[in-house]
Amino acid sequence: MAVDRPGQFQRPVDDRVTIVEADIFGDPERLIGQVGEVDACLHLAWQSGFVHDDPVHMLRLSDHFRFLDALVRAGTAQVAVMGTVHEIGYFEGMVTGSTPTNPRSLYGVAKNALRESMTLRLEGQPTVFQWLRCFYIHGDDARNRSIFTKITEAAESGATSFPFTSGRSKFDFIEVDALGRQIAAATMQTEVDGIINCCSGVPVSLGARVEEYIKDKGYSLRLDYGAFADRVYDSPAIWGDPTKINQILAAVAQPTDPGGAQGDCVLGGCVVRGGAGTLGVGLASGGLGC
Repeated sequence: MAVDRPGQFQRPVDDRVTIVEADIFGDPERLIGQVGEVDACLHLAWQSGFVHDDPVHMLRLSDHFRFLDALVRAGTAQVAVMGTVHEIGYFEGMVTGSTPTNPRSLYGVAKNALRESMTLRLEGQPTVFQWLRCFYIHGDDARNRSIFTKITEAAESGATSFPFTSGRSKFDFIEVDALGRQIAAATMQTEVDGIINCCSGVPVSLGARVEEYIKDKGYSLRLDYGAFADRVYDSPAIWGDPTKINQILAAVAQPTDPGGAQGDCVLGGCVVRGGAGTLGVGLASGGLGC
């Protein structure tokens, strides 16, 4: 079962999936009562995820906690939530589950606060809690506000140059389809929990990745390096430790029945495990973010 806000759902999905249009922030207890017992929930929804200093991140924080808390009180056995590298803040090197967090944007502060509050909430509880810390997502460029979206818009408008930063900072880029597979694998199991980095584990300079994107797309666009200063909270080089996600992927490397298990849900990169009556809360208005 998948839940989306009224009027927001557009993508076709597998006909085994039941779609419920409802506001998960409106009355979560009533929603959970409506769909029945929830075995596992993957929570991806986040408004304005690519606008890091939008006040909505803090204004919606309690709504996210209220919804997840309702799931816990209802006895949900597994709760997985999408996190972000922006919880970390300025840091140089490989990010592990124990790397200290010092977020430098409202987006990062809100995500970090949700992770910390849910960690405290679930102390001593039987609920399996997975925090899927995603790194720099690309590939779904028509529906976000990433640098790749802006490059595409500039090229399609006929521009021949694009104002850019120094391009020297190195990030851990992950293509959205690969991210979807990692999220699916992580939520289809419960042995590996806690913070799970959804990443490639390989740092690549922003300039090199964008130049590659321009070449792959066949755009006649030149980057104007240095036109903008680098963001103060962007690290010289930051990447994820892929140990946990590699362990998970190795365990599910064998192909499964293409028919899928009863109740399995695939929705825009969201895969939710469970039998009949399982709830998968995937997307709300505003998308995901990174």
